[in-house]
Amino acid sequence: MSLIQGNTVTEATAVSTQVCIIGSGAGGSVLAAGLAARGVGVVVLEAGPYVTRKDFSQSEGEAYPVLYQDRFARATADAAIAVLQGRSVGGSTTVNWTTCFRTPDRVRAFWKAEFGLDLDLDSHFDAVEQRLNISEWPVENANNATLKTACEALGWEWSRLRRNVKGCANSGYCGLGCPYDAKQAMLVTTIQDLLHAGGRLFSDTQVDRIEHSGGKATRVHATANGHAVTVTADKVVVAGGAINSPNLLLGSDIDPNGLVGKHTFLHPVVAVTGIYPQVIAGWTGAPQSIGSHEFIEREGPGWFMECPPLQPMLASAGFLGFGAQQHQFMAQLPHISSFLSILADGFHPEAPGGTVTRRGDGRPNIDYPVSEGLADAMRAAHIAMAKAHLAAGAEVCATLHPEPIELRSEADLSKLEEAPYGALEHSIFTAHQMGGCRMHSDDTQGVVTPDHKVVGFDNLYVVDGSVLPTSLGVNPSETIYGLAHRAVDLLA
Repeated sequence: MSLIQGNTVTEATAVSTQVCIIGSGAGGSVLAAGLAARGVGVVVLEAGPYVTRKDFSQSEGEAYPVLYQDRFARATADAAIAVLQGRSVGGSTTVNWTTCFRTPDRVRAFWKAEFGLDLDLDSHFDAVEQRLNISEWPVENANNATLKTACEALGWEWSRLRRNVKGCANSGYCGLGCPYDAKQAMLVTTIQDLLHAGGRLFSDTQVDRIEHSGGKATRVHATANGHAVTVTADKVVVAGGAINSPNLLLGSDIDPNGLVGKHTFLHPVVAVTGIYPQVIAGWTGAPQSIGSHEFIEREGPGWFMECPPLQPMLASAGFLGFGAQQHQFMAQLPHISSFLSILADGFHPEAPGGTVTRRGDGRPNIDYPVSEGLADAMRAAHIAMAKAHLAAGAEVCATLHPEPIELRSEADLSKLEEAPYGALEHSIFTAHQMGGCRMHSDDTQGVVTPDHKVVGFDNLYVVDGSVLPTSLGVNPSETIYGLAHRAVDLLA
């Protein structure tokens, strides 16, 4: 095994390899493991730390600053959308809520029609589902049970969700790193496959730029513990995720067609809470086990419904009140259930997505305008979630506006018709970042070709969620796993 923790590097380091992969998340680590298994020399560079089960205390105060980008404070430039994104070996797979979907057929059909992408992923999904033990989760906690009850009462579609777990303790703390190694995240699966196959992994190593000349990436320049780390590779793969990958390319003066950072999709999320007479204890049990796609194919921007875990810091972060108002909200936490509506962007002119640019200090800048059409969809989603809570037996449900709008019966739903919606009008989140390095069959319309190669380059690739030409309308992790597994054949 060859793990180099960057915080122990004491001098300038230069290495050579066949393939250098920047990022160890859902894309980078699946690709790295697959290449290493075929005897290809692989070096992976990861900006975040190498943390394991012994480091996962299940304390929010300890986990968020270490395991998330910008110490859990990443947001769009206008601070309207909170961006939850992982930052450690394994990327967001270390802290995601384990929900796995194959890319929906309707999305793949849209990509074929609009972008000329005919991606055969089924065999790759089969492979990653076996390696990561992806299967339907058979039970739900009380939080998810309220969503199932609501859907049954209203005649809405619902289904049990699939998760990448093995021997899950059902603790509910997936977002803080799994101390049981039950979550089959990259940290305990493909990263270990990589190391056992002879690959090398640098943690705590921040890539600064990709040196290139004449359409060829020549070196990767990084920093670890204040010392230069330089990697010379035959092929270079960018796999830093849908925000960091565009930012790195822009910082390396790589911007084919002027499209790097464009068409960034966030699956913007809005939520409504319900207060129930019975104890919900939404911080325990699998975070997401029930979902509904009842509204995904509506005329305007659609959404799918799931539940979030309700650990205290996470729950309070979405509530915009202060002082006594927040104290009252948190005092009711044991009885609170929450529904999320996750909006699918990129399929409609009303939800065109956003843009990643690079700040002067090198950090990414995320612009995501909330259009009038998207705001209207958020209003419609609020109405649907409020109706669902009431159908499930909530005594009162409330929005996450600065002054929460409370509803006690369907007669109160009219309050939401007059309420303000859009940027900074209420809480908006994202845990799914996609796009920014769009894949397209036409070299003039994309950043990467269908074989993941950056337009205009012979040996530079992008393999992560940034290549998605739209959002997915489902949790994106398995799509990225499948794309990366497919890319092994393309790079080997």
